[in-house]
Amino acid sequence: MALAAAVVGAAGFVALAPEAQAATTSRIPAHVFAPYFEAYNGDSLNGLSQQSGNNFLTLAFVQTASAGSCTALWNGTTAISSATFGADITAIRARGGDVIPSFGGYAADNGGTELADSCTSVDAIAAEFQRVITTYDVTRIDLDIEDNSLNRPDGIDRRNKAVKKVEDWAAATGRLVQFTYTLPTTPTGLAPSGLAVLQNAAQNQARIDIVNIMTFDYYDGVTHDMAAATQTAATGLVSQLKGVWPGKTDAQYWNQVGIIEMNGQDDYANDTGNLSAEVFTLANATTVTNWAKAKGIGALSFWALQRDNGGCPGQAPGERNCSGVAQSTWQFSQLMRSFTSGATSSPTPSASASSASPSTPSSPSPSPSSPSPSVSTPAGTAWAAGTAYKVGQIVTYNGKRYQCRQAHTAIVSWEPPNVLALWLPL
Repeated sequence: MALAAAVVGAAGFVALAPEAQAATTSRIPAHVFAPYFEAYNGDSLNGLSQQSGNNFLTLAFVQTASAGSCTALWNGTTAISSATFGADITAIRARGGDVIPSFGGYAADNGGTELADSCTSVDAIAAEFQRVITTYDVTRIDLDIEDNSLNRPDGIDRRNKAVKKVEDWAAATGRLVQFTYTLPTTPTGLAPSGLAVLQNAAQNQARIDIVNIMTFDYYDGVTHDMAAATQTAATGLVSQLKGVWPGKTDAQYWNQVGIIEMNGQDDYANDTGNLSAEVFTLANATTVTNWAKAKGIGALSFWALQRDNGGCPGQAPGERNCSGVAQSTWQFSQLMRSFTSGATSSPTPSASASSASPSTPSSPSPSPSSPSPSVSTPAGTAWAAGTAYKVGQIVTYNGKRYQCRQAHTAIVSWEPPNVLALWLPL
């Protein structure tokens, strides 16, 4: 996915609301459609969110200004600050949505300005991840790793070590943080270079919640049914995930899958002029969305929101501001956004938080700050691996009580005191 050299614009200059501090439950639904927003071309984030009807967006991209730097910037040019996108994010959250900042992208990965390639300090990389998380109070960070970044083992190792550090920090501070990887794929699964990124994550004990595969730009000279290729690529990915993180159920592996399409013509059309080999059609969008729902994958997306219009039908969309197929404006979004489903909880302060305006829980649940038992506060059942837990459910473990922060199916090693991103001590 290409990254233009433009300054972020049209950003609000209002700080995030006081309640947007230290999220302890996920702002992102269990199954989310979050197309990419090109954050570097001056468009209004909130404006396009409203116009397109997409309340969840992935923001592309965060990178350094030059190789060797350890400072993360939007597009390598604009400060990570509530003055940049802060008002937009607040408005999106008021509609029940959220954003996912994405680090890397093709241009950064190609040019050495992807954060972990650029910076040689694991602590500094982790600090920049934390800075983005705390500045925007996001609960999910995406890592878009492709091109040269797939062949930089030092950067791969630093990145995953930094992810682990941030996850440990989040657990210690009662904050929920999820990391996802976005990787190129073949029609049958990850290439060895992409698989190596995940294997290194496992070696570093970094938890990767979702692996997004970019089901486009195959460049193999074959005419593809892009929906069918998506399905075979995802099936291959599930087999690979089983080898990297054994011991889960099939449903858990499929929930770890994310799919990123390129709506309409992809880069192969731009580079070769072949307008039939790799085109993701409106019919493909319907097929993939229905398949994704049936499989229970974790995330669905496309590159990119600003291309979701019919401004250049039958053409290679070289300027990346149209899809290259005949469509109405936002038609891909309209076909795919029904994928979003599952519980989303508004963040509530942890017991140590001092937010001036805590948000109201969406459903009644025992208050962690009320130690007095009552008939409406269940004692909780004993935690057990293999059990599917819902947000708000209470369990006991080693004589202590915990409240579920995020819906999940428990596995061995996810005992409540070990995974505070999932469990709130009561």
